[in-house]
Amino acid sequence: MRAALKPANDEPVQYRRVALGCGGEVLSKAENWYLPARLTPAMNRELVTQQTPFGRVVEGLGFRRRTLSVQYGDGSGVLRHRALLIARDGSPFSVVSEA
Repeated sequence: MRAALKPANDEPVQYRRVALGCGGEVLSKAENWYLPARLTPAMNRELVTQQTPFGRVVEGLGFRRRTLSVQYGDGSGVLRHRALLIARDGSPFSVVSEA
């Protein structure tokens, strides 16, 4: 994760895992490795205290996703998707893994 995010040597990487669902049913699970120093204090607070999807919390960064890998299930579509999130200014700030 550190190779993709390119943090400074002493910059911490934070981990977050949430289950995303609808009507009480889990539809997917998402894991994020992210650099708190590249987010706003309000974003960091929400990520720690709420179950809001990561993308919704950081949408103010005007980010884009760059696919790192895709794993497919046996005829059932995508099983796992991994992407790098890059802020409007070109700096990477998160790796997301969704299953």
